[in-house]
Amino acid sequence: MTRNTTRTTSFDVAALAGVSQSAVSRAFTPGSSIAEETRQKVLEAAKKLNYVPNSIASSLTTKRTNIVALILGNLGNPFYVHVLHTFSQRLQEQGRQVLIFTVDPGAESDEAILHLLKYQVDGVILTAAQLSTRMTSICHDRGIPIVLFNRYIPGSDASGVRCDNAGGGRLIAEAFLAAGARSFLMITGDPKGTTSQDRARGFVERLLEEGVRRSDIAEIEGSSSYEGAYSAVLRHFGDKNRTRPEAIFGINDIMAMGAMDALRFRLGLKIPEDLMLAGFDDIPEGRRAPYQLTTVRQPINQMVDEALDMLHLDEPSLPIERGLDHPIAGRLIWRGTIPVPPAYQWPAGTTREAEPNAE
Repeated sequence: MTRNTTRTTSFDVAALAGVSQSAVSRAFTPGSSIAEETRQKVLEAAKKLNYVPNSIASSLTTKRTNIVALILGNLGNPFYVHVLHTFSQRLQEQGRQVLIFTVDPGAESDEAILHLLKYQVDGVILTAAQLSTRMTSICHDRGIPIVLFNRYIPGSDASGVRCDNAGGGRLIAEAFLAAGARSFLMITGDPKGTTSQDRARGFVERLLEEGVRRSDIAEIEGSSSYEGAYSAVLRHFGDKNRTRPEAIFGINDIMAMGAMDALRFRLGLKIPEDLMLAGFDDIPEGRRAPYQLTTVRQPINQMVDEALDMLHLDEPSLPIERGLDHPIAGRLIWRGTIPVPPAYQWPAGTTREAEPNAE
C-alpha cells in the first residue's frame, strides 16, 4: 500500500474559499485582523479539504516559530510541574507552543541552551539555577530573549521575575515567633540557587532581629526533595546530643512534607503539638488534609504573565531588555502546622485557611 504524499496547501484553501492566501494565513493566526465572515469561509474550506496549517513553512516566511523553550531544573518538585502547566496554558491561549528541556538540579543550563538553539525558538524561560554569561550573550546576539523565572543569576544581564523569596522567609520566621518558637531547624535546598539562599537569608535575618541566637538556628541539607528531607530529618533527630528544635522551616513545600512524614510516622511526633513546621511554595499537595501545611504562596499566575511579557513575543522588534529583576511579594498561608496564638492580630499579606482543602 503506497502512502499518499499529496498535501493540501493554503493556496488550495484560498481558491475554494474565494479569498487570498494571506487571508488564509490570518485566519489561523490568533489576534490577526480579519473579518469574521472571511474567517468562517476559510475555516469551512479548510475543513472540507482536511487542511492543517504548516507551522514550519510559516516560520520560513515570518522567521517566527511561535515556540518558547522552557528549561526546567527540578521536576521532582511539584511546584515546577504546576509552573509548566501554567506556562503551557498561557502559551496555547496565545497560539504558541512550549518546548521543554530538563537539566539535573544544580547543573549548568549551557548544554540545554546550545541544544534549543537548533529549533529557532522565539524565546527562552529558564527556571534552572545556573547559566553562563556566554550563553546569555549567544542568545541575545541571535535575537532570542532569555527570561529567568523565580531566580536571578549574579553577574548575568538576563532579566527575570521571581517571588520575593527573602521576604517570604521573613514571613515564616514571624509566624514561628508569634507562636512562641525560640529554637529552629532549616532544611535547605540547592546551595548554588539564589531561590533557596534568599529564603534562608530572610528567615535567619528576621530571627536574629528578634534576638534569637544564631546557634539556635540549625541547618540540614535536604537536596530539594521529599526523600532528601525525610532522610536528613531522621539523621538529625537520631543524634541524641542535639536539642530538639521547636520549629522547622522546609525551604520548599516538598521538603517540609518529607520532614513531616518522617517526624510523624518514624519518630512518633505530633505537629504542631510537639513542634511546628512550615514550607514555601503552596503546592496543591500541601493543602490536602493529611498535611494542611503553613507556607508562603508564590504568585505563579502573575509571575508567569510578567515573564511572558518580558519576552515581547508579539513585538519581536523591541530590543531585548537586560538586567531587569522583578521580585513579587508572596503571601503567608497559615494552616494547621503552626498553632495560632491567642488574640493574634493577623498581619497584612496573611491568609488563614482553617478548614482542610481537598483540592
